[in-house]
Amino acid sequence: MAMKKFDTFFRLLLFLLPLPFAACSEDEDILSNQQQRIVSFLTSTHTPRLVSVDELEEDSQLPFYTVSGGSVYRYIVSYYNPDRSGWPEVTPTSKVTLTFRFYEFGGYAAITDATIPIYTNDPLYEYLFYEELGLTPGVWSFTPVTIDLAADRILNGLRLALIGCRGGDEVEAYMTYNEAYGDDYFSVIPKESPVAVFFTIDKVE
Repeated sequence: MAMKKFDTFFRLLLFLLPLPFAACSEDEDILSNQQQRIVSFLTSTHTPRLVSVDELEEDSQLPFYTVSGGSVYRYIVSYYNPDRSGWPEVTPTSKVTLTFRFYEFGGYAAITDATIPIYTNDPLYEYLFYEELGLTPGVWSFTPVTIDLAADRILNGLRLALIGCRGGDEVEAYMTYNEAYGDDYFSVIPKESPVAVFFTIDKVE
C-alpha cells in the first residue's frame, strides 16, 4: 500500500502533461516575464554565475546553460568532468534512472541544500521528510526511479532537460509554466508557476 501511494503521487507529479499551449497576449506576457527572470537568475544570482552556451568562446571552461524548447534552461554541473565523454548519452528512446528534487520556482531565488523540495526521492532528504516534517514512514520511496522516455508520458520540460545528458550527470533544470503544468493548479504548486528539477542520472539504458 505504501509503495502504491508513492507511485500514484510520483505519476501525478511528473507524469502529468500540460494542455497544449495556446498563446494569447496575457499568456505571452507571463511566459516572457518568466523567461527573463530565469535568465536573470542564472546570469546574476546563481552560484556559479552562468553564461549562455552561445556566449562561450572556444576552449572556454566557464559554467553555462542551454535552452531547449525556448523555455527549459539546463545547467549540467558535471559537464567538464574529464570522463564525461565516455558516459552513455540519453536519447529519446532511453530508459533513465534518476534521483531528483522537485521545486516550485516562483521566487527565482537560489536553491540550496536547505531548500525544502516539493517532492524528492533523494535519500539524503529522508530524515528531513520523515522526522522533521512528520511524513508517515513508507508513504514515499527514497530510491531511484526509472523513466522510459519512449513510452512514459512525462512533463515536456523534464523530457527536454533529460535528452542529451549522460549517465552520471548532475543537472539543474528550470522551466517556465507552459513546460510544466500550464494553467493548471496542482497540489502545492500554484497556477502558472515555473518549476525547477535537480537530478542525478544514475543509469542510462
